[in-house]
Amino acid sequence: MGKMNNDLVHIKDGVKYIPGASALVAPLNKVINWGRAGSIWPATFGLACCAIEMMVAGAATNDLDRFGIIFRASPRQADCLILAGTITKKMAPVVRRVYDQMPEPRYVLAMGSCACTGGVFDTYSVVQGADEFLPVDVYIPGCPPRPEALLEGLMKLQEKIMQEQGRWSQFA
Repeated sequence: MGKMNNDLVHIKDGVKYIPGASALVAPLNKVINWGRAGSIWPATFGLACCAIEMMVAGAATNDLDRFGIIFRASPRQADCLILAGTITKKMAPVVRRVYDQMPEPRYVLAMGSCACTGGVFDTYSVVQGADEFLPVDVYIPGCPPRPEALLEGLMKLQEKIMQEQGRWSQFA
């Protein structure tokens, strides 16, 4: 029988590295959450001026690709919905349909004062916050919020994903 090697390198809470085998030992939750947090694919839904800031965040200066965040045009390939701008009551059912077409688990970011609270438009035609018809995970305030604020919101979403327990399976 071979000699038992207990030289595991502690990386994080519950994650260990086996140097000779170049392998990691970790709970399945941590591995899946790590993969999901590092590959957020948002469906873009630019409704107003905040959409320009969202586009700038994806451009070369801020480069969301380095975080594994790649904008998708199809909701069936996305796991995050970024609502950027004013949501009118006429547009709310369309936004809900896009959200319903996304696979589970899915997340929502409300970007800008209008998406968070209705902004300065307290009128009959503007929804007073996306949380009236969608479960919002992260709020990004500002009018319009800077690209750095969107980056911070996406990093908060990554932290939230890393803390989840068993959301990746109906059997967990």
